[in-house]
This record gives sequence, structure tokens and C-alpha cells, in this order.
Amino acid sequence: MNQTPKNLTTPETQENQEPSQISDRTLYLNGQIAEVSWFDDDITPQLFKDELMSGDGNITVWINSPGGDCVAAAQIYNMLKEYSGDVTIKIDGLAASAASVIAMAGDKVVMSPVAMMMIHNPSTVAFGDRVDMQKAMAMLDEVKESIINAYEIKTGMSRTKLAHMMDAETWMDARSAIDLGFADDVDGKLDEELPKMTFSETTVMNSLMDKIAKRCRIKHAKPKEETKPTNTVKADSLEERLFLMKTWRD
Repeated sequence: MNQTPKNLTTPETQENQEPSQISDRTLYLNGQIAEVSWFDDDITPQLFKDELMSGDGNITVWINSPGGDCVAAAQIYNMLKEYSGDVTIKIDGLAASAASVIAMAGDKVVMSPVAMMMIHNPSTVAFGDRVDMQKAMAMLDEVKESIINAYEIKTGMSRTKLAHMMDAETWMDARSAIDLGFADDVDGKLDEELPKMTFSETTVMNSLMDKIAKRCRIKHAKPKEETKPTNTVKADSLEERLFLMKTWRD
């Protein structure tokens, strides 16, 4: 008897129920995406197809995957795009690499407030001479274009911008993914007024320099009695040096 893989689960088949009685189904994509699974610990197109076609109605697909085989991901993407019911994608952990392509198949993409999405260039392993390497590079270029197709359909962004984002290996939290069009909503409420706290070494150094320079100006403003020349550094000179250091840091 075939057992349901632990990384792909769904309610019992609802074939004998009336359409009005069919409830939404939930599938889980947890783990690596591969063409073939030797130990039922990977997500494969065939395993996903078996679960997807085991019932009717709208579905919710939860994704937590680091990615994997881009061809296998393309097959799953196409299955979801062709599915007759509404498809809601929910990302509760990570949708990276090939898994982000699958996420683009959702009619609605919802991310957990703590979920992440990552897009980058496809990669491969190649052996051979210079001609073989050139063929591998040309193949990767075409694979990248096919991946951009999925991102472009979902986001409406230009292909050039999407290509640059993939080159840079772009990580997005829920808010960034929504702003860029990769996701539609967040599973929960995000406070739009949350302050953005950032740390900058230059900012800290400049603030310190400003405080020191201000202290020097205050001390310099006080009247001083005439004293014999010494080897100590004058306040004007110190302030000038601090200004030069601050300017250099910027």
C-alpha cells in the first residue's frame, strides 16, 4: 500500500462528495525539490501530482523549501497554474530558489511575518572542454530567462530589473516581497509605522566626532589667561583635525 509522503500531505480524497460539500484542501511542500526521491524525503512532480489530483475544490499550498531542481519546480508550477480551483500559496518559512518559482503559481501569495523569499541565478555542474563550458553557460542563460517569465507574470516588473535582482541574489521579507509584487498579503498584521532601525559605523563615528568637536568649541570659548607656549595641541587645530577625519570617513 502506498503511503503519503511526510512532506506532502492533504485531506482524504473527496471524490464521492457533492461539489457543494467539497471543502478546501491543504497541501504542504516541505523540503528539497527533486526529479526523483529515493527515500520519500524530497518533493517530486509525480508525488505532488498524485496529491493534487486526489481531490477537487480550492487548495492552499504551504511552502517551506530551500529550492532544488528547476525543471521539477517548473513542472509543479505548471500543475498549479492549470489547476481548476483557486490556488492560495502560503509561505510559512522559506521559499528560496526553485521554490520561489512554484510560489508564483498562486492566485494569491501570502507570507508569514517571519517568512523569507529568495531569488537568484540558476546553477549547474559541468565537465569538459571550453566548448562544453560555453554550452553550459548558454543553457543557464536560457534557464534564467524561463524563470524570469514566472517572476514577470506575477510581479509585472521589467525583465532587466528581475535579472539584476537574480544576479544579486535578493532576499525578501514579507513586506519587501509585497512591495515588489512577489507576494500579495501577510498572514497576520504588520505595523506599518514600525521604525526602521539601522546601524552604520560611519554614522556612529560622525556622531562621536561632532560631540568631541562641540566640546572643543565650548572649551575654546572660555577666556584663558596668557600662558607660556607649550607643546600641547590648540583647540582650533584639534577641531580642524577632527573635521578632516569626519570628512574622510564620509
